[in-house]
Amino acid sequence: MVMPRETIRLGASKTCPECGVTPELGVYRSAAGWYIGTYCRCGPYSRESGYYATEEQAERALEADFFERHN
Repeated sequence: MVMPRETIRLGASKTCPECGVTPELGVYRSAAGWYIGTYCRCGPYSRESGYYATEEQAERALEADFFERHN
């Protein structure tokens, strides 16, 4: 579960207030698994999805999400 303003979609600033970068969505790995999120110069900025077991699953989810938002 995510809290308001924890993700960009739920109200977090689209630009990092510390470094001024507007990060783009990508697939990243953490100890918990692969996820869709953003990185800026400061490091991890947001996690926009749950965790996936493989990078391929996360990539497919990112592609499907991108397609849905742009059609």
